[in-house]
Amino acid sequence: MNAVDVVVMAAGKGTRMKSRTPKVLHRLGGRPLIQHVIDTAQALKARRTIVITGHGAADVESWVAHAASAAGQRVPDFVRQEPQLGTGHAVQQVVPVLPDDGIALILNGDVPLVRPETLQVLVDRCGGSRLALLTVEMADPTGYGRIVRSGDAVKAIVEHKDASPAQRALREVYTGFMAVPSAQLKKWLARLTNDNAQGEYYLTDIVKLAAADGVEVVAAPASEQVEVDGVNSPVQLADLERAFQRRQANALMEQGVRLADPARFDLRGTLACGQDVEIDVNCVFAGQVSLGDNVRIGPNCVIANARIAAGAVIHAFTHIDGETSGVEVGEGALVGPFARLRPGAQLGAEVHIGNFVEVKNSTMARGAKANHLAYLGDATVGERVNYGAGSITANYDGANKNRTVIEADVHVGSNCVLVAPVTVKQGGTIGAGSVINRNTEAGKLTVARARQVSLEGWERPKKPAKK
Repeated sequence: MNAVDVVVMAAGKGTRMKSRTPKVLHRLGGRPLIQHVIDTAQALKARRTIVITGHGAADVESWVAHAASAAGQRVPDFVRQEPQLGTGHAVQQVVPVLPDDGIALILNGDVPLVRPETLQVLVDRCGGSRLALLTVEMADPTGYGRIVRSGDAVKAIVEHKDASPAQRALREVYTGFMAVPSAQLKKWLARLTNDNAQGEYYLTDIVKLAAADGVEVVAAPASEQVEVDGVNSPVQLADLERAFQRRQANALMEQGVRLADPARFDLRGTLACGQDVEIDVNCVFAGQVSLGDNVRIGPNCVIANARIAAGAVIHAFTHIDGETSGVEVGEGALVGPFARLRPGAQLGAEVHIGNFVEVKNSTMARGAKANHLAYLGDATVGERVNYGAGSITANYDGANKNRTVIEADVHVGSNCVLVAPVTVKQGGTIGAGSVINRNTEAGKLTVARARQVSLEGWERPKKPAKK
Protein backbone atom coordinates (compact mmCIF):
# COMPACT_ATOMS: atom_id res chain seq x y z
CA MET A 1 0.00 0.00 0.00
CA ASN A 2 1.15 3.51 -0.77
CA ALA A 3 1.69 6.01 2.04
CA VAL A 4 -0.46 9.13 1.83
CA ASP A 5 1.02 12.59 2.25
CA VAL A 6 -1.59 15.31 2.62
CA VAL A 7 -0.97 18.74 1.09
CA VAL A 8 -3.29 21.50 2.35
CA MET A 9 -3.46 24.68 0.30
CA ALA A 10 -4.01 27.56 2.72
CA ALA A 11 -2.23 30.54 1.18
CA GLY A 12 -5.19 32.54 -0.15
CA LYS A 13 -6.08 35.98 1.13
CA GLY A 14 -9.85 35.61 1.01
CA THR A 15 -10.53 39.17 -0.11
CA ARG A 16 -14.31 38.66 -0.18
CA MET A 17 -14.33 37.81 3.53
CA LYS A 18 -13.53 41.50 4.15
CA SER A 19 -11.59 40.56 7.26
CA ARG A 20 -8.10 40.93 8.70
CA THR A 21 -8.28 37.29 9.78
CA PRO A 22 -6.79 34.83 7.27
CA LYS A 23 -9.66 33.03 5.55
CA VAL A 24 -8.72 29.54 6.75
CA LEU A 25 -8.84 30.71 10.38
CA HIS A 26 -12.49 31.75 10.19
CA ARG A 27 -14.53 29.39 12.33
CA LEU A 28 -17.14 26.81 11.44
CA GLY A 29 -18.67 24.77 14.24
CA GLY A 30 -16.31 26.44 16.70
CA ARG A 31 -13.13 25.41 14.86
CA PRO A 32 -11.13 27.13 12.11
CA LEU A 33 -11.82 25.93 8.58
CA ILE A 34 -8.33 24.54 8.20
CA GLN A 35 -8.70 22.48 11.39
CA HIS A 36 -11.62 20.59 9.87
CA VAL A 37 -9.43 19.73 6.88
CA ILE A 38 -6.48 18.66 9.04
CA ASP A 39 -8.74 16.54 11.25
CA THR A 40 -9.98 14.77 8.11
CA ALA A 41 -6.37 14.11 7.11
CA GLN A 42 -5.76 12.61 10.56
CA ALA A 43 -8.73 10.28 10.04
CA LEU A 44 -6.98 8.96 6.90
CA LYS A 45 -3.85 8.19 8.96
CA ALA A 46 -1.74 10.25 6.59
CA ARG A 47 2.02 9.81 6.87
CA ARG A 48 2.58 13.53 7.02
CA THR A 49 0.69 16.76 6.47
CA ILE A 50 2.17 19.73 4.63
CA VAL A 51 0.43 23.10 4.84
CA ILE A 52 1.06 25.75 2.19
CA THR A 53 0.71 29.22 3.70
CA GLY A 54 0.88 32.72 2.25
CA HIS A 55 -1.45 35.48 3.40
CA GLY A 56 -1.28 35.67 7.20
CA ALA A 57 1.26 32.85 7.16
CA ALA A 58 2.60 33.45 10.67
CA ASP A 59 -0.89 33.42 12.20
CA VAL A 60 -1.96 30.31 10.31
CA GLU A 61 1.23 28.40 11.12
CA SER A 62 1.09 29.39 14.79
CA TRP A 63 -2.52 28.30 15.17
CA VAL A 64 -2.09 24.99 13.37
CA ALA A 65 1.10 24.13 15.27
CA HIS A 66 -0.47 24.96 18.63
CA ALA A 67 -3.60 22.91 17.88
CA ALA A 68 -1.53 19.89 16.81
CA SER A 69 0.64 20.07 19.92
CA ALA A 70 -2.39 20.43 22.20
CA ALA A 71 -3.93 17.31 20.62
CA GLY A 72 -0.72 15.31 20.94
CA GLN A 73 -0.35 15.11 17.16
CA ARG A 74 2.63 15.64 14.92
CA VAL A 75 2.95 19.28 13.92
CA PRO A 76 2.50 19.64 10.13
CA ASP A 77 5.31 20.82 7.90
CA PHE A 78 4.88 24.35 6.54
CA VAL A 79 5.96 25.85 3.23
CA ARG A 80 5.24 29.40 2.10
CA GLN A 81 3.99 30.64 -1.26
CA GLU A 82 5.38 34.13 -1.74
CA PRO A 83 4.33 35.68 -4.07
CA GLN A 84 1.08 33.86 -4.88
CA LEU A 85 1.10 32.94 -8.56
CA GLY A 86 -1.63 30.32 -8.76
CA THR A 87 -2.48 26.86 -7.47
CA GLY A 88 0.26 25.15 -9.46
CA HIS A 89 2.82 27.59 -8.10
CA ALA A 90 1.53 26.85 -4.58
CA VAL A 91 2.09 23.11 -4.91
CA GLN A 92 5.51 23.71 -6.49
CA GLN A 93 6.62 24.99 -3.08
CA VAL A 94 5.98 21.52 -1.62
CA VAL A 95 8.40 19.72 -3.94
CA PRO A 96 11.49 19.91 -1.65
CA VAL A 97 9.66 18.34 1.35
CA LEU A 98 7.35 15.87 -0.43
CA PRO A 99 8.60 12.25 -0.47
CA ASP A 100 8.71 10.53 -3.85
CA ASP A 101 7.34 7.17 -2.74
CA GLY A 102 3.76 8.02 -1.78
CA ILE A 103 0.47 9.46 -2.93
CA ALA A 104 0.02 13.21 -2.62
CA LEU A 105 -3.52 14.02 -1.54
CA ILE A 106 -4.12 17.69 -2.30
CA LEU A 107 -6.83 19.43 -0.26
CA ASN A 108 -8.10 22.98 0.12
CA GLY A 109 -7.95 24.61 3.53
CA ASP A 110 -11.23 26.48 2.97
CA VAL A 111 -13.33 23.41 2.07
CA PRO A 112 -14.16 21.99 5.50
CA LEU A 113 -16.95 19.42 5.08
CA VAL A 114 -15.42 16.74 2.88
CA ARG A 115 -15.77 13.34 4.54
CA PRO A 116 -12.84 11.00 5.23
CA GLU A 117 -14.59 8.17 3.37
CA THR A 118 -14.89 10.36 0.26
CA LEU A 119 -11.17 11.09 0.34
CA GLN A 120 -10.40 7.41 0.91
CA VAL A 121 -12.26 6.57 -2.29
CA LEU A 122 -10.18 9.23 -4.08
CA VAL A 123 -6.95 7.70 -2.76
CA ASP A 124 -8.10 4.22 -3.73
CA ARG A 125 -8.92 5.41 -7.25
CA CYS A 126 -5.38 6.76 -7.53
CA GLY A 127 -3.91 3.46 -6.41
CA GLY A 128 -0.40 4.86 -6.71
CA SER A 129 -0.45 4.88 -10.54
CA ARG A 130 -3.36 7.09 -11.70
CA LEU A 131 -4.24 10.74 -11.36
CA ALA A 132 -7.56 10.79 -9.49
CA LEU A 133 -9.76 13.89 -9.37
CA LEU A 134 -12.66 14.54 -7.02
CA THR A 135 -15.54 15.91 -9.07
CA VAL A 136 -19.15 16.92 -8.56
CA GLU A 137 -22.02 17.94 -10.80
CA MET A 138 -23.42 21.41 -10.10
CA ALA A 139 -26.58 23.08 -11.28
CA ASP A 140 -24.62 26.34 -11.52
CA PRO A 141 -20.92 25.62 -12.07
CA THR A 142 -19.93 29.27 -12.55
CA GLY A 143 -16.36 29.89 -11.38
CA TYR A 144 -15.32 26.24 -11.28
CA GLY A 145 -12.94 24.36 -13.58
CA ARG A 146 -14.89 22.12 -16.01
CA ILE A 147 -14.10 18.44 -16.51
CA VAL A 148 -13.45 17.72 -20.19
CA ARG A 149 -13.90 14.05 -21.07
CA SER A 150 -13.37 11.78 -24.01
CA GLY A 151 -15.79 8.99 -23.18
CA ASP A 152 -15.11 8.01 -19.57
CA ALA A 153 -11.52 9.25 -19.64
CA VAL A 154 -10.73 12.72 -18.25
CA LYS A 155 -8.67 14.67 -20.76
CA ALA A 156 -8.44 18.11 -19.18
CA ILE A 157 -9.74 20.62 -16.65
CA VAL A 158 -10.51 24.01 -18.12
CA GLU A 159 -10.73 26.97 -15.75
CA HIS A 160 -13.94 28.97 -16.05
CA LYS A 161 -12.17 32.10 -17.25
CA ASP A 162 -10.45 30.17 -20.02
CA ALA A 163 -13.41 27.99 -21.02
CA SER A 164 -15.25 28.24 -24.33
CA PRO A 165 -19.06 28.64 -24.33
CA ALA A 166 -19.43 24.92 -25.02
CA GLN A 167 -17.11 24.04 -22.14
CA ARG A 168 -18.93 26.43 -19.79
CA ALA A 169 -22.10 24.47 -20.48
CA LEU A 170 -20.52 21.41 -18.84
CA ARG A 171 -21.82 20.75 -15.30
CA GLU A 172 -19.20 18.36 -13.99
CA VAL A 173 -16.55 20.38 -12.20
CA TYR A 174 -13.25 19.83 -10.48
CA THR A 175 -13.46 20.38 -6.73
CA GLY A 176 -9.83 21.21 -6.03
CA PHE A 177 -9.08 17.79 -4.52
CA MET A 178 -6.80 15.29 -6.22
CA ALA A 179 -4.74 12.22 -5.41
CA VAL A 180 -1.62 11.75 -7.49
CA PRO A 181 1.60 9.70 -7.37
CA SER A 182 4.11 12.09 -5.82
CA ALA A 183 6.99 11.27 -8.15
CA GLN A 184 4.82 11.95 -11.21
CA LEU A 185 3.42 15.11 -9.63
CA LYS A 186 6.89 16.59 -9.27
CA LYS A 187 7.65 15.98 -12.96
CA TRP A 188 4.42 17.61 -14.08
CA LEU A 189 4.84 20.61 -11.76
CA ALA A 190 8.20 21.32 -13.39
CA ARG A 191 6.51 21.54 -16.81
CA LEU A 192 3.74 24.00 -15.87
CA THR A 193 3.48 27.32 -17.72
CA ASN A 194 1.46 30.47 -17.07
CA ASP A 195 0.14 30.87 -20.62
CA ASN A 196 -3.49 31.65 -19.68
CA ALA A 197 -5.88 34.54 -19.09
CA GLN A 198 -4.72 35.04 -15.50
CA GLY A 199 -1.00 34.65 -16.09
CA GLU A 200 -0.93 32.04 -13.31
CA TYR A 201 0.39 28.50 -12.92
CA TYR A 202 -2.66 26.25 -12.73
CA LEU A 203 -2.43 22.95 -10.90
CA THR A 204 -5.24 21.71 -13.11
CA ASP A 205 -2.90 21.79 -16.14
CA ILE A 206 -1.25 18.60 -14.89
CA VAL A 207 -4.30 16.73 -16.23
CA LYS A 208 -3.23 17.51 -19.80
CA LEU A 209 0.36 16.59 -18.97
CA ALA A 210 -0.74 13.28 -17.44
CA ALA A 211 -2.85 12.46 -20.49
CA ALA A 212 0.08 13.32 -22.78
CA ASP A 213 2.32 10.97 -20.77
CA GLY A 214 -0.19 8.14 -21.07
CA VAL A 215 -1.11 8.21 -17.36
CA GLU A 216 -4.74 7.32 -16.73
CA VAL A 217 -6.82 10.18 -15.34
CA VAL A 218 -9.89 9.08 -13.39
CA ALA A 219 -12.69 10.83 -11.55
CA ALA A 220 -14.19 10.04 -8.16
CA PRO A 221 -17.54 11.76 -7.60
CA ALA A 222 -18.38 13.40 -4.26
CA SER A 223 -21.62 12.15 -2.71
CA GLU A 224 -23.04 15.64 -2.14
CA GLN A 225 -22.10 19.16 -3.12
CA VAL A 226 -21.78 20.42 0.46
CA GLU A 227 -18.70 18.20 0.83
CA VAL A 228 -16.84 20.28 -1.72
CA ASP A 229 -18.30 23.74 -1.13
CA GLY A 230 -15.65 26.28 -0.24
CA VAL A 231 -15.79 29.49 1.75
CA ASN A 232 -15.14 32.75 -0.03
CA SER A 233 -17.55 35.10 1.77
CA PRO A 234 -19.41 35.45 5.08
CA VAL A 235 -22.58 34.36 3.28
CA GLN A 236 -20.98 31.09 2.17
CA LEU A 237 -19.55 30.56 5.65
CA ALA A 238 -23.01 30.97 7.20
CA ASP A 239 -24.52 28.54 4.67
CA LEU A 240 -21.89 25.92 5.48
CA GLU A 241 -22.38 26.47 9.21
CA ARG A 242 -26.03 25.49 8.88
CA ALA A 243 -25.16 22.50 6.70
CA PHE A 244 -22.56 21.40 9.25
CA GLN A 245 -24.96 21.80 12.16
CA ARG A 246 -27.70 19.89 10.33
CA ARG A 247 -25.23 17.07 9.67
CA GLN A 248 -24.44 16.88 13.41
CA ALA A 249 -28.10 17.17 14.38
CA ASN A 250 -29.02 14.29 12.06
CA ALA A 251 -26.30 12.11 13.57
CA LEU A 252 -27.62 12.76 17.09
CA MET A 253 -31.23 12.11 16.11
CA GLU A 254 -30.20 8.83 14.48
CA GLN A 255 -28.78 7.86 17.90
CA GLY A 256 -32.17 8.58 19.50
CA VAL A 257 -31.71 12.15 20.76
CA ARG A 258 -34.87 14.24 20.49
CA LEU A 259 -34.19 17.70 19.11
CA ALA A 260 -37.17 20.05 19.18
CA ASP A 261 -35.93 21.68 15.97
CA PRO A 262 -32.69 20.54 14.30
CA ALA A 263 -32.52 23.85 12.43
CA ARG A 264 -32.07 25.62 15.77
CA PHE A 265 -29.24 23.59 17.25
CA ASP A 266 -25.50 24.35 17.47
CA LEU A 267 -22.70 21.97 18.40
CA ARG A 268 -19.23 23.53 18.56
CA GLY A 269 -17.37 20.62 20.09
CA THR A 270 -18.36 17.08 21.04
CA LEU A 271 -21.67 15.96 22.54
CA ALA A 272 -22.23 12.45 23.93
CA CYS A 273 -25.81 11.56 24.82
CA GLY A 274 -27.44 8.67 26.67
CA GLN A 275 -30.92 7.37 25.94
CA ASP A 276 -34.05 9.51 25.88
CA VAL A 277 -32.25 12.86 25.92
CA GLU A 278 -34.38 15.86 24.96
CA ILE A 279 -32.94 19.18 23.75
CA ASP A 280 -35.14 22.19 23.13
CA VAL A 281 -34.52 24.99 20.62
CA ASN A 282 -31.64 27.47 20.38
CA CYS A 283 -29.18 25.52 22.54
CA VAL A 284 -25.43 25.80 22.01
CA PHE A 285 -22.97 23.08 23.09
CA ALA A 286 -19.21 23.73 23.09
CA GLY A 287 -16.09 21.90 24.20
CA GLN A 288 -16.76 18.42 25.59
CA VAL A 289 -20.28 17.83 26.89
CA SER A 290 -21.94 14.58 27.99
CA LEU A 291 -25.62 14.15 28.82
CA GLY A 292 -26.81 11.07 30.71
CA ASP A 293 -30.01 9.13 30.20
CA ASN A 294 -33.26 11.10 30.39
CA VAL A 295 -31.56 14.50 30.61
CA ARG A 296 -33.74 17.38 29.50
CA ILE A 297 -32.26 20.65 28.24
CA GLY A 298 -34.62 23.62 28.05
CA PRO A 299 -34.57 26.29 25.36
CA ASN A 300 -31.82 28.89 24.92
CA CYS A 301 -29.17 27.18 27.05
CA VAL A 302 -25.40 27.47 26.51
CA ILE A 303 -23.43 24.50 27.83
CA ALA A 304 -19.67 24.04 27.53
CA ASN A 305 -17.31 21.46 29.03
CA ALA A 306 -19.79 19.80 31.36
CA ARG A 307 -21.00 16.36 32.44
CA ILE A 308 -24.70 16.20 33.24
CA ALA A 309 -25.85 12.99 34.89
CA ALA A 310 -29.00 10.97 34.29
CA GLY A 311 -32.36 12.55 34.96
CA ALA A 312 -31.07 16.07 35.41
CA VAL A 313 -33.14 18.97 34.05
CA ILE A 314 -31.50 22.15 32.78
CA HIS A 315 -34.18 24.80 32.53
CA ALA A 316 -34.33 27.63 29.99
CA PHE A 317 -31.64 30.29 29.60
CA THR A 318 -29.07 28.50 31.77
CA HIS A 319 -25.38 29.16 31.11
CA ILE A 320 -22.91 26.40 32.03
CA ASP A 321 -19.24 26.91 31.19
CA GLY A 322 -16.66 24.55 32.63
CA GLU A 323 -13.71 26.00 30.66
CA THR A 324 -10.70 23.79 31.53
CA SER A 325 -11.79 22.47 34.96
CA GLY A 326 -15.27 21.36 33.95
CA VAL A 327 -18.71 21.37 35.55
CA GLU A 328 -20.48 18.35 37.05
CA VAL A 329 -24.25 18.12 37.49
CA GLY A 330 -25.50 15.13 39.48
CA GLU A 331 -28.39 12.75 38.92
CA GLY A 332 -31.81 14.29 39.14
CA ALA A 333 -30.49 17.80 39.71
CA LEU A 334 -32.56 20.80 38.67
CA VAL A 335 -30.78 23.85 37.30
CA GLY A 336 -32.26 27.16 36.21
CA PRO A 337 -33.93 28.95 34.62
CA PHE A 338 -31.44 31.81 34.26
CA ALA A 339 -28.75 30.05 36.32
CA ARG A 340 -25.00 30.20 35.78
CA LEU A 341 -22.54 27.40 36.56
CA ARG A 342 -18.89 28.39 36.23
CA PRO A 343 -15.67 26.34 36.21
CA GLY A 344 -15.31 23.95 39.13
CA ALA A 345 -19.01 23.78 39.99
CA GLN A 346 -19.82 20.25 41.14
CA LEU A 347 -23.45 19.56 41.96
CA GLY A 348 -24.45 16.32 43.65
CA ALA A 349 -27.60 14.32 43.10
CA GLU A 350 -30.93 16.14 43.47
CA VAL A 351 -29.32 19.55 43.97
CA HIS A 352 -31.52 22.51 43.07
CA ILE A 353 -30.03 25.66 41.55
CA GLY A 354 -32.69 28.25 40.79
CA ASN A 355 -33.11 31.48 38.88
CA PHE A 356 -30.24 33.98 38.95
CA VAL A 357 -28.00 31.74 41.07
CA GLU A 358 -24.28 31.60 40.24
CA VAL A 359 -21.99 28.78 41.37
CA LYS A 360 -18.21 28.85 40.88
CA ASN A 361 -15.53 26.42 42.11
CA SER A 362 -17.94 24.97 44.65
CA THR A 363 -19.27 21.54 45.56
CA MET A 364 -22.86 20.98 46.62
CA ALA A 365 -23.79 17.66 48.20
CA ARG A 366 -26.97 15.67 47.66
CA GLY A 367 -30.19 17.59 48.13
CA ALA A 368 -28.63 21.02 48.69
CA LYS A 369 -30.68 23.94 47.39
CA ALA A 370 -29.99 27.51 46.32
CA ASN A 371 -33.20 28.56 44.68
CA HIS A 372 -33.07 32.32 44.17
CA LEU A 373 -30.70 35.22 43.52
CA ALA A 374 -27.59 33.84 45.23
CA TYR A 375 -23.83 33.41 44.78
CA LEU A 376 -21.70 30.46 45.90
CA GLY A 377 -18.00 30.87 45.14
CA ASP A 378 -15.19 28.70 46.55
CA ALA A 379 -17.61 26.89 48.83
CA THR A 380 -18.16 23.38 50.12
CA VAL A 381 -21.87 22.83 50.77
CA GLY A 382 -23.15 19.81 52.67
CA GLU A 383 -26.22 17.64 52.18
CA ARG A 384 -29.69 19.18 52.43
CA VAL A 385 -28.43 22.73 52.92
CA ASN A 386 -31.00 25.43 52.14
CA TYR A 387 -29.21 28.56 50.93
CA GLY A 388 -31.40 31.65 51.05
CA ALA A 389 -32.26 34.21 48.40
CA GLY A 390 -29.82 37.10 48.09
CA SER A 391 -27.07 35.36 50.08
CA ILE A 392 -23.44 35.29 48.97
CA THR A 393 -20.08 33.90 49.94
CA ALA A 394 -17.57 36.76 50.14
CA ASN A 395 -14.67 34.66 48.89
CA TYR A 396 -12.19 37.33 47.75
CA ASP A 397 -10.35 39.65 50.12
CA GLY A 398 -8.74 41.71 47.39
CA ALA A 399 -5.67 39.50 47.11
CA ASN A 400 -6.62 35.90 47.86
CA LYS A 401 -9.55 33.53 47.34
CA ASN A 402 -10.79 31.91 50.57
CA ARG A 403 -13.13 29.01 51.14
CA THR A 404 -16.49 28.79 52.86
CA VAL A 405 -17.67 25.50 54.39
CA ILE A 406 -21.38 25.01 55.00
CA GLU A 407 -21.96 21.68 56.72
CA ALA A 408 -24.97 19.38 56.33
CA ASP A 409 -28.51 20.48 57.21
CA VAL A 410 -27.64 24.16 57.57
CA HIS A 411 -30.29 26.77 56.77
CA VAL A 412 -28.95 30.12 55.55
CA GLY A 413 -31.55 32.88 55.63
CA SER A 414 -32.06 35.52 52.95
CA ASN A 415 -29.58 38.33 52.26
CA CYS A 416 -26.69 36.88 54.25
CA VAL A 417 -22.97 37.41 53.66
CA LEU A 418 -20.60 34.60 54.64
CA VAL A 419 -17.13 36.16 54.81
CA ALA A 420 -14.52 33.52 53.99
CA PRO A 421 -12.67 31.74 55.42
CA VAL A 422 -15.55 30.61 57.59
CA THR A 423 -17.36 27.40 58.57
CA VAL A 424 -21.06 27.14 59.32
CA LYS A 425 -21.39 24.08 61.51
CA GLN A 426 -23.81 21.20 60.94
CA GLY A 427 -27.49 21.84 61.55
CA GLY A 428 -27.04 25.54 62.23
CA THR A 429 -29.30 28.35 61.10
CA ILE A 430 -28.15 31.78 59.96
CA GLY A 431 -30.69 34.52 60.53
CA ALA A 432 -31.68 36.63 57.55
CA GLY A 433 -29.53 39.66 56.86
CA SER A 434 -26.54 38.41 58.87
CA VAL A 435 -22.87 39.01 58.08
CA ILE A 436 -20.96 35.96 59.33
CA ASN A 437 -17.17 36.27 59.66
CA ARG A 438 -16.51 33.70 62.44
CA ASN A 439 -17.23 30.00 62.62
CA THR A 440 -20.68 29.20 64.01
CA GLU A 441 -21.81 26.55 66.51
CA ALA A 442 -23.53 23.36 65.41
CA GLY A 443 -27.29 23.24 65.70
CA LYS A 444 -27.70 26.83 66.85
CA LEU A 445 -29.26 30.00 65.46
CA THR A 446 -26.63 32.60 64.64
CA VAL A 447 -27.63 36.19 64.01
CA ALA A 448 -25.13 38.95 63.21
CA ARG A 449 -26.85 42.23 62.41
CA ALA A 450 -27.43 45.62 63.99
CA ARG A 451 -30.37 46.08 66.38
CA GLN A 452 -33.38 47.67 64.71
CA VAL A 453 -34.14 51.20 65.93
CA SER A 454 -36.54 53.97 64.92
CA LEU A 455 -35.24 57.53 65.30
CA GLU A 456 -37.54 60.21 66.62
CA GLY A 457 -37.49 63.58 64.87
CA TRP A 458 -35.65 62.36 61.78
CA GLU A 459 -36.75 63.88 58.52
CA ARG A 460 -36.02 62.68 55.05
CA PRO A 461 -33.88 65.14 53.05
CA LYS A 462 -35.83 67.23 50.60
CA LYS A 463 -34.86 68.62 47.22
CA PRO A 464 -34.56 72.42 47.14
CA ALA A 465 -37.64 74.13 45.73
CA LYS A 466 -37.44 75.04 42.06
CA LYS A 467 -37.18 78.77 41.32
